[in-house]
Amino acid sequence: MCLAIPGKVVELRGLIAIVDYGGVRREVRVDFVPDVKIGDYVIVHTGFAIEKMDEKAAKRSIEAWDEVLEGISDEQ
Repeated sequence: MCLAIPGKVVELRGLIAIVDYGGVRREVRVDFVPDVKIGDYVIVHTGFAIEKMDEKAAKRSIEAWDEVLEGISDEQ
């Protein structure tokens, strides 16, 4: 099973984007996603952006991830 996480592009440096995941920022390669711009939401897997997504879908996905992570922390 693959897990791909959505995040927001906040900076671009050539083929490297800085992607924000709710306050945590990581470098992500954007080789496979054409025309990435600051403010875009991308799905990231193993350090590579694999798809752009619209803001509404991204926010729904982020909310779902938040629920999963909250459930995991409640179990511990």
